[in-house]
Amino acid sequence: MTEVKTSKPRAKKKAEADHKLRIRVLAYEHSILDRSVKQIIDTAARYNAEVVGPVPLPIDIKKYTVNRSTFIDKDAREQFEMRIHKRMIDILNPAPKVIEALTNIDLPSGVNIDVKMM
Repeated sequence: MTEVKTSKPRAKKKAEADHKLRIRVLAYEHSILDRSVKQIIDTAARYNAEVVGPVPLPIDIKKYTVNRSTFIDKDAREQFEMRIHKRMIDILNPAPKVIEALTNIDLPSGVNIDVKMM
């Protein structure tokens, strides 16, 4: 009988400077959100950064129910909702110039940005 040796493939070593800039963009209107995301991607592409995304994240819907009248008619109610649209962008191995350009970017009001270095 011959003995068969099985060799496991070795895991690739991560690069020493393997950093990732994760950007989450939030807005109430999807059109403003998409324009802002496009502006962020264009800024990163200008400095030859590797961009992953935009990845659409689930929409947060907050619903509020209120009475139509102040005193009588409890059965008459109105419902309102707020939708928060979200996108996620990853920039792999960002150069200092990319980070500086993203901090100086001018985005419309109503757009919230969370930036994390991973």
